[in-house]
Amino acid sequence: MAKYDYEFKKKIVNAYMNGEGGKKFLANKYGVKSPQDVMKWVNAFESFGEEGLMRSRKNETYTFEFKLHVVELYLSTEVSYQELALSVKMNNPPLITKWVNDFRLVLMLYDPNERGGVPKCLSQRKGNL
Repeated sequence: MAKYDYEFKKKIVNAYMNGEGGKKFLANKYGVKSPQDVMKWVNAFESFGEEGLMRSRKNETYTFEFKLHVVELYLSTEVSYQELALSVKMNNPPLITKWVNDFRLVLMLYDPNERGGVPKCLSQRKGNL
């Protein structure tokens, strides 16, 4: 079960939007562990509407090209994972974190002097990254 359900998140987002308090005040008032959670819900609501507050039950699949594009955006700009996720219409910043970490790991393992060209994991289009 999710820690906070849809109705609870919606109540807090509505309170924030109606100016009933800031993120710290509302987090304390409603017993939310982190004020960052309040802002995450507000940003998700502003970007995706009420659907942004619901827990997704479907596994979204992304192409290799899309993942690489998102990783390149992250590495070439100074935006947070949260901001990047919202800009590419994703509601799962930790997934971008995983892609970036996987990309960095592959680069560490890649030896350009090794014969055979591109490593197998980079040449396959259906891999994790």
